[in-house]
Amino acid sequence: MPSPTTALPAVHDRATTREAAETWESLFRTQVALMRRFQADDIWEELTMREYDVLFTLSTCPQGGTRLRDLNEFVLISQPSLSRMAERLEQRGLVERVPAPDDARGTIVRLTPEGARLQKEIGRRHVRTISAYVGGALDADELATLKGLLDKLRGAQEHLPAREGSEA
Repeated sequence: MPSPTTALPAVHDRATTREAAETWESLFRTQVALMRRFQADDIWEELTMREYDVLFTLSTCPQGGTRLRDLNEFVLISQPSLSRMAERLEQRGLVERVPAPDDARGTIVRLTPEGARLQKEIGRRHVRTISAYVGGALDADELATLKGLLDKLRGAQEHLPAREGSEA
């Protein structure tokens, strides 16, 4: 039986394994540093960052909502935790669950007007922090290059085969 590493596709000529690993570590460590700074910001009295992430993601959905399983594709929260969070947000009047129009058994989670208001209010403050920490470190050309590279990296994931034994 081949080992998991032999089941991986050949590394492209563009990057070596070491370069890919070093780049990932740099990206991950940068995210950790930024997330710590964002978390320390004084805008999170009404929502946690994870709750905000869910509201923000819902705000980008067509018709302002989606199925939980689809929402789970965009947030880094386990399905059971996301279900519990959706219940708490619903109890607070920030989201609502409605029947899926195309499936009587399905449920759509969407923002309420209060959820949309709170997401926008916190979002405006959060964008100022992002601007200070990210925009304060990179110029406009660097931001455009980085965004393009990250979009390319994220988009490639659906086309790259999963490693043997993983659930990606």
